[in-house]
Amino acid sequence: MFGRWLGNRTNRVQRTSPLAAVQTPPSAGVLSCRVLDPVNEPVTHAEFAVSDAMGRKVVGGETDPFGSFVTTVPAGEYRLAVSAEGYTPYRASATVGENSLASLGDVTLQVARPPELPAVGDWEIEATHSSIAFTARHIGLARIHGRFNSFAGAVRIAEPVERSAMHVVIDAASIDTNVRMRDDHLRSADFLDVARFPTLEFYSERFVHKGGNRWAVTGALSLHGVTRTVTLDTEYLGLGNGMEGEVRAACRATTELHRDDFTVSWQTMLARGIAVVGPSIRVDLDVQIVRKG
Repeated sequence: MFGRWLGNRTNRVQRTSPLAAVQTPPSAGVLSCRVLDPVNEPVTHAEFAVSDAMGRKVVGGETDPFGSFVTTVPAGEYRLAVSAEGYTPYRASATVGENSLASLGDVTLQVARPPELPAVGDWEIEATHSSIAFTARHIGLARIHGRFNSFAGAVRIAEPVERSAMHVVIDAASIDTNVRMRDDHLRSADFLDVARFPTLEFYSERFVHKGGNRWAVTGALSLHGVTRTVTLDTEYLGLGNGMEGEVRAACRATTELHRDDFTVSWQTMLARGIAVVGPSIRVDLDVQIVRKG
């Protein structure tokens, strides 16, 4: 009777074990961790990377809705890096044994101090160290990458920063996809029609802080004779000094444009009914600004 009871109890424990469903290959073990914020709430979608003793990445991914991750790796010594937007990165070492669990338990990420903002005043985009690039889908398969080579812009930083303003002017004819025939077509009336609309312009007076180093910059984009509201999902990268000691500020930003919104509606189809150019364009900006004067 006691034997049957102990046997049943053992089976119940095995069935409820967190590792009961994890099949570890020979010479492998399991590494786990739970990521929390300073008030003990799980940090979902935190990125983790596990590297070996030589610094080579072995596995990576994101935490689940409970802030946890579990991964199987060959037995050995590892380094773990965990990062999440708005938090200071966490690093630790772990030893994983064969057919065993190496748990780092609960890891608490500390809130990172946001980078220092640019000083109040007038700044200008430094085009040499900035880029305006775009990506478009081609025949439903590959992506075409391009950029605008000529642009200028200014930013007026206000107090508070949310009241700042910016104005960017792009030379439409400077579009460059590294294929001359394609670029000539993009400059034609089928697309940008640069003879009638020589510039693209973006003007914004709305800077919204989204937390951490994330900002939303919303403004009016004029393209192909049409003006639409566009929001740039912006990551502020902070301040630095140039080669001559000048203060610079940098950011990255992305947005998605729909051609039809700007009446760029060239719709030539392949025989299979697939559009030669996709309906949306992803825009990626890397921007450095320097203080005027």
